Amino acid sequence: MGRPSTREKRRQDLIQAALDAAAGHGLRQLSMSDVANQAGLTRSALLYYYEDLDELLVDAHAAGNARLGDARDALVAAQETPGRMLAAAIDAGLPEGPDDTLMRSLYEFDVLAGKSPVHDRLVKAMYERQLAVYRSVLEFGSDQGDFELRGDVPDIAMNFVALEDAYGLHIVGGNSLVSVADARRAIRLYAQQAGCPVPPPGD
Repeated sequence: MGRPSTREKRRQDLIQAALDAAAGHGLRQLSMSDVANQAGLTRSALLYYYEDLDELLVDAHAAGNARLGDARDALVAAQETPGRMLAAAIDAGLPEGPDDTLMRSLYEFDVLAGKSPVHDRLVKAMYERQLAVYRSVLEFGSDQGDFELRGDVPDIAMNFVALEDAYGLHIVGGNSLVSVADARRAIRLYAQQAGCPVPPPGD
């Protein structure tokens, strides 16, 4: 695979600058000047690569989805047992902490769903990808005899996604009552109750 062109590399850098700036300013207050300052460029230089903020944010949203989804898929695929695959999916679906800029930005992009057809499509695509990783692990674990599921796969997968989204929002929102460790432990408890036990954190 060839190396990205200089223009493409610059656009990738600007996408990261947009995600970082959005984490600091919030999407609703974000401006092209904020992104330019984050990237160390003038606003006019930024406009050479992106015509407006919406075009840049669409690329940032798509890149964030792909980065998170690809990273989790790779972690899950590297595990040797269904239980460890599920544990990896749980851990990778949560923010690293309140300062996780990528996860915080992805939660904020949800606000744009319903206001922009493109962002609406990207939010739905990310949700479907979240469901898919849990469904595949649950089905594999059930087929292997490692899991004795207490419910239908689609429903259990949907609950995993709901839990990771809910806890993740509390984490990036800075709720001191919900830590990453708390969230991992609670979701693992649900896994146990659903008939798909996973190793404890750190095992």
